Amino acid sequence: MAGGNVTAVTEFVLLGFSGSGSLGPSVLGVLLVYRVTLLGNSLITLLTLADAALHLPMHFFLRHFYAVELLYTKTIVPRMLADLLSSSPTIPPTGCFTQLYFSLSVIAECGLLTAMASDRYAAVCQQLHHSTLMDQGACVRMVGTSYHMGIITGTIHSIFIFTLPFPGANTIHHFLWDILPVLRLASLSTFWGEVGNLALTIAFILTPFSLTVASYACILSIILGVATSQGRRKIFSTCSSHLLVVMFFFGTGTVAYMRSWAGSSQDGDQILALFYTAVTPMFNPLVYTLRSKEVTAMRQLVKRYVWSP
Repeated sequence: MAGGNVTAVTEFVLLGFSGSGSLGPSVLGVLLVYRVTLLGNSLITLLTLADAALHLPMHFFLRHFYAVELLYTKTIVPRMLADLLSSSPTIPPTGCFTQLYFSLSVIAECGLLTAMASDRYAAVCQQLHHSTLMDQGACVRMVGTSYHMGIITGTIHSIFIFTLPFPGANTIHHFLWDILPVLRLASLSTFWGEVGNLALTIAFILTPFSLTVASYACILSIILGVATSQGRRKIFSTCSSHLLVVMFFFGTGTVAYMRSWAGSSQDGDQILALFYTAVTPMFNPLVYTLRSKEVTAMRQLVKRYVWSP
């Protein structure tokens, strides 16, 4: 992490929300969100494993989606809580590398959301061939591709950033070791680094997003062609939960990323980053449990394992 006469940085300071007044409510709020996220994601994962009626391609993708979200949340939030409670919130380079690498697992979520969109497309637009198109082999390949996307992105970004020299500057106005703030902390021109970051974003975020949009465009055309309102509601109910999660995930992530590139206020960027790193993972299980099938399965499991004599 040093080059030429540049002094190596042995630790970084994450200022985070240190200038936001009283931190007591912030700590309690983040801790509550974190606990609800862990409980919600774990319960839905166990539910889809325990109930045979939920051994479907969509729930297979959901289990992996929640696993990645748990990894992502556990990488970011505990460190943020520790920094909020610390008078000198520092993080060593090894901690930076770990946080950056695993936080980029969010790229795998993009692929998993696209896989879910493909399943919804097959269920609505290719009903007769759904079981063939989304067989076990196809589902495993989609999940494997999603994980490879996250691994490749995390490896490339982490290696590139840790070869940059930092000329003694080690203060980051953020609660996590994010790519753009760190690039701007480096001593050299970050133009090519930001260009590379943009290229990977286009390849691994915009491409899955475009495929997801294309899937829903086909679904929408089917919905508009259905004569009865009951038929349209039935089709929409199969996609509504996933569509809400897609809107939350890509919407908040895109806005936060574009604000960072535009040089917007640091407090606003941190609030958005907090939303997509902590709040959105909490809402996702709640959105999916609104579906009648999951609610019914949960009631049956509670009766079986909790209330049974």
